[in-house]
Amino acid sequence: MNSSSPKIGFDRFIRLDWTAAALNIRAGVAGLDDLNALLDAAELGVEAKKKTRTVLNRLWLEPRAELLDYADRGVAIRNTQPDIPVAALCWGMSVATYPFFGKVAELVGRLSAIQGDCASAEVHRRMSETYGEREGTRRMTNMVIQSQASWGAVERVEKGKRVIRLAPTPIDNDELTAWLIEAAVRYVGKPVSVSSLQSLPVLFPFTLTRPLAYVVSNSANLILRSEGPSNQFVALRSTI
Repeated sequence: MNSSSPKIGFDRFIRLDWTAAALNIRAGVAGLDDLNALLDAAELGVEAKKKTRTVLNRLWLEPRAELLDYADRGVAIRNTQPDIPVAALCWGMSVATYPFFGKVAELVGRLSAIQGDCASAEVHRRMSETYGEREGTRRMTNMVIQSQASWGAVERVEKGKRVIRLAPTPIDNDELTAWLIEAAVRYVGKPVSVSSLQSLPVLFPFTLTRPLAYVVSNSANLILRSEGPSNQFVALRSTI
């Protein structure tokens, strides 16, 4: 058993247009020069640019081996459905790749579920319970929230002391719906109840409008598993 605190990984502020550019590079419709131009325009220092590229590489340019197929399927959705919201693809890839990003999303989604907003201090407190009271936890949590604001999921108010969730984006495409559900299952690390999919905190910026049991049953990468007459769970097909 590893007693050390989990790795953070997602340790930079990442603007939506940067990660969208990385997605476009993987899709073959943009080049590295396009991404570098965006980073240069942001006037990042040499070290900051290097660390930003590290996050973007892990997301789209050089995914971990176990996420290569997942990333490529996301790119395929983007190429065949040009109207798909880029933020949804970048959110799903971040949740699947970086548990730290996923945990912040889960906490913001859960804490803001009732009133539509939450205190940043409460998010920080709960992140520290998982990742420790180390110096980087608070700073990196802020960077993830700032990134999520850039991606249109939340708004930071009162000098960042409160986080307001913005209106969710409806997702009515079956492929993207299944892909996002897969991201959530990968993040959770175990089968997820179908009845909870509509309100998963980690996917709070999106409303899944399609009949989800149907979508899952038609996915080549997900599988439904029944536990009792009325309990259905979705899992990764490769884990069954």
